[in-house]
Amino acid sequence: MSVDHEVTAEDEPVPGIAAVTTATVVGYGLAAAVLVAWFLYGWLVQQQGFVASVGESAGAGFALLLAVSVVGTVRRSRR
Repeated sequence: MSVDHEVTAEDEPVPGIAAVTTATVVGYGLAAAVLVAWFLYGWLVQQQGFVASVGESAGAGFALLLAVSVVGTVRRSRR
């Protein structure tokens, strides 16, 4: 399948910026699903309160973002 159109400057890839892989998108989607499940577990099963569940899920999300950042930094420094 092909689409006929003129190539413009915005269609060209930007040097130095890599495309996002499918594995990355799947990983972030999985992480989001786990965080939502963690929120629902704390709120509905443990009955710890809505605000406490939001805070716990947000904290887990920020910790996950920190871990991804550290791993990315280590991987980039090895190149």
